Amino acid sequence: MQKKIVVFVGVILLVFSSINFGFTQAAEEKPYVVILSMDGFRWDYPDKANTPNLDKIAENGVKADAFIPCFPTKTFANHYTMATGLYAETHGIVQNKFFANDLGKKYKITGSEFYTGEPLWATAEKQNVKSASFFWLGSEAPIEKSFPSYYLEYNESVPFENRIDSIISWLQLPENERPHLIMWYMHEPDAKGNEFGPNSIEVKNEVEYLDSLVGVFYRRVQALPDANNINLIFTSDHGMSEISADKAIYLDQYLKKEWFNYVDGGTPVYLFDAKDEFYDTVYTVLKSIPHINAWKREEVPARLHYSKNVRIKDFVIVADSSWSIWPGKEKQYNDSGAHGYDNQNSDMHAIFYAVGPAFKTGYKSKAINNVDLYPLVCKILNLIPAKNEGSLENVLPMLNSENSH
Repeated sequence: MQKKIVVFVGVILLVFSSINFGFTQAAEEKPYVVILSMDGFRWDYPDKANTPNLDKIAENGVKADAFIPCFPTKTFANHYTMATGLYAETHGIVQNKFFANDLGKKYKITGSEFYTGEPLWATAEKQNVKSASFFWLGSEAPIEKSFPSYYLEYNESVPFENRIDSIISWLQLPENERPHLIMWYMHEPDAKGNEFGPNSIEVKNEVEYLDSLVGVFYRRVQALPDANNINLIFTSDHGMSEISADKAIYLDQYLKKEWFNYVDGGTPVYLFDAKDEFYDTVYTVLKSIPHINAWKREEVPARLHYSKNVRIKDFVIVADSSWSIWPGKEKQYNDSGAHGYDNQNSDMHAIFYAVGPAFKTGYKSKAINNVDLYPLVCKILNLIPAKNEGSLENVLPMLNSENSH
C-alpha cells in the first residue's frame, strides 16, 4: 500500500529517527540507492567555493568531470530524464510549462497522462523494492498506475534540514517498510543562480551551505547500522549561465501574436505552433532573428533528441550562450542567470558525485550523460530496467568489479 505523506514532515518523520529498530541479516544483503538532486548545481561550482564535504565524497567514491543534461536544459525535463533514462522527446515533459497538443490541455504535474516511460520508483515497486520520493518530479502522478511507497506533495517551504531528517527516518524504518530507493530534491542553488548569476557571492555562499548539509547527511548515513549497504548519489539537473540586460532579444519586435496557436517556453528556449497560413512567414522571421538558433521541429539536430513529439510544436528557438529571450521589454525579469541552452554549452553541465559499496574509491570519471542514471541505478539495485535510452556501458567503469558485470 502506498503511503502519501503530507504536512508536518519534519515533526512526523522525526518520531522514527528516535526509535532504534532492529535490522535483519536480509536487510544487510540488500543494496540501497539514495539520490539527491540540488537544482542548478553547475559542474564547476566546487572549484569556485569551499566544498570540503563533496571533496571528501570524491576521495571516498566517484566524481565525474560533468553530468550532461538533456535538451532543453530545464528542471522538469531533466528530472524526469534522470528518473526514466529517456530524452524529453520520448518522455513528453518538453518544458516546465507547456500545452500538450496531443491531449488538448496544459501540463499538470499530477496528471499521469502527460508522462511516458517508467520512472525508477515504478520499476522498483514492480519488482517488490520499496521506494520513496521527497519532491522528485513525477512522483505525485500515478505513472504506470504506481506511486512510490512514500511521497510528498511539493512544498518548497520545507527546510532542507527537515528533508534530511525525513530521509534518515525512512532509512530507519523496519525492514519490511523501509525504502531501498530514495530520490530527493533541493531547489537551490538554482534560485540564487537565477537571481544573482552563477558567479555571484550569493551563489558561492549557497553552494557552501549546501555542501555543509551534504556533510551532515553523509555523516548521519554513515552512523546507520546498514551504512555499508547504502549508495549515495549527489547530482543536479543542469547548470547556469550568466545573462545581462544588454544581451536580450524581445520577441514582440519580430513576431505578431495573431500568427500563432500556441507559444510555450521562457528564456532562453521557446516553442511555437504557427497558424497554417503563417507557417512560412514565422519560419522566415525566426531565422532572421540574431543571436538565436531556430529550427523546424523535424530539423532540430539529432544530437538534441528534441523533434519526435508534437508537444515540441512547429518551431524551436534557443538563444546563443549568455543571451536571453523575452516576450517584450515590459516582461523581462531582472535575473542574472538562466538555463535551458544547448546542452553542449558547458555552463549547462551539472555535478555528479557518488559513494558507497557499489562505487570505486577515489575514481575520476569522464563526463557522463544524465540519461545513463536510470540503467546505473537499476544495475546497483539488481532491477530489470524498463525500456530506456541510457547506456549502462558509459557508467560501468565507476562501479566496483563485483557490480560491473
